[in-house]
Amino acid sequence: MRRRQFLLSTILLAASARVSAQPLKPWGGVVTPPLELADLDGKTHRLADYRGKTVLVNFWATWCTPCREEMPSIERLRVALAGKPFVVLAVNVGESADAARAFAATMPLGFPLLLDRDTRASRAWGARVLPATYLVGPDGVARFSYFGELDWAKPDVRAVVEKLMR
Repeated sequence: MRRRQFLLSTILLAASARVSAQPLKPWGGVVTPPLELADLDGKTHRLADYRGKTVLVNFWATWCTPCREEMPSIERLRVALAGKPFVVLAVNVGESADAARAFAATMPLGFPLLLDRDTRASRAWGARVLPATYLVGPDGVARFSYFGELDWAKPDVRAVVEKLMR
């Protein structure tokens, strides 16, 4: 019941986020939550393992249209920053590995899809709207957040990411 309420509220918020999404804004959290999740192949990814790199942490779901529509722009950003200290971790919220794997088969993505089946990670990060994305600096501290769909490959957004890498 609790998971169903979480998913329903997330669906409603995702629909409203498309209309009222706020600009990329400084992270409002006090402490960056830890992140430790397995990808589709069972490999564990820890945010702490990416210290020294700027990390884009994206919370998404296959049923979330804005999430699916924003994925290609995240991939374009990743490709544009290839060879630089930048990584993407896409966290699937509350779904099975099969659902995430079926989605991954529909488009080429060069970043890992992590599984947050019990939604603990998304709740810890405050990802109540999907998509929810956080930019974590090389020091491991979340610096920016964005709730809703965004073209991550736009020059002004890319400039924020590149500045964070310095």
